[in-house]
Amino acid sequence: SYAVETNWYQQYAARCSAAARVPQCLAVERAGEAVIIVLEDLDAAGYPRRVATVRAAELAACVQWLAAFHATFLGNAGSGLWETGSYWHLATRPDELAVLQTEDPDLHAVAQVLDTRLKDSPYQTLVHGDAKLANFCFSQEGTAVAAVDFQYVGRGCGMKDLAYFIGSCFDEAACAAAEAQVLDDYFAALRTAVNEKQPTVDIDALEADWRALYPIAWTDFHRFLKGWSPGHWKVHGYSEALARSVITS
Repeated sequence: SYAVETNWYQQYAARCSAAARVPQCLAVERAGEAVIIVLEDLDAAGYPRRVATVRAAELAACVQWLAAFHATFLGNAGSGLWETGSYWHLATRPDELAVLQTEDPDLHAVAQVLDTRLKDSPYQTLVHGDAKLANFCFSQEGTAVAAVDFQYVGRGCGMKDLAYFIGSCFDEAACAAAEAQVLDDYFAALRTAVNEKQPTVDIDALEADWRALYPIAWTDFHRFLKGWSPGHWKVHGYSEALARSVITS
């Protein structure tokens, strides 16, 4: 994961605009198996705040960051990064999958289908891979944001980041209440960013594809979480209901 993060900062980070702010890589030094990465101080750069709960301005900033990031790297092969971005994807979590055989056999039965659906999207991009609230650094007002921790960056459907991010912010009731508005805000921002950065992409087709994959991405993370920690606070009624709707569709 640290080799991937090193590659990210050396080969990709400079492509991110202010709309998908990341720390500048100042130096990389290798000494045997050790790697030292020197990064810009985001506190000094104007992003001193870390938050445990998200306000409207901070939520909007993160959603816009994700849209800009995904638009920037849409279609990128991700050479030197993870072939499949994120830490929970099926190929890397056989133990958690095995638990589901008794914990949730219906979810176990569709695990491969979920993974294939996400990988088969024609609109692959780079995903952050761990886009939780704790990995975002905010301006004092909360209207601007930068992201850190790129150990799991790689190819994938952008909905993996969005679903994971929303799940890191909200409890069961808030997830249900926020879903429609967050999706609309994300796709509005994505439309603007794609039209600016990759105008040849059919944004209507992209949006239709990714909107359909949002519940798939949510259920895929729920699949991992339920196999890893069935009592986790994110294993709640909203996730269960969404997963059941995916399983039966």
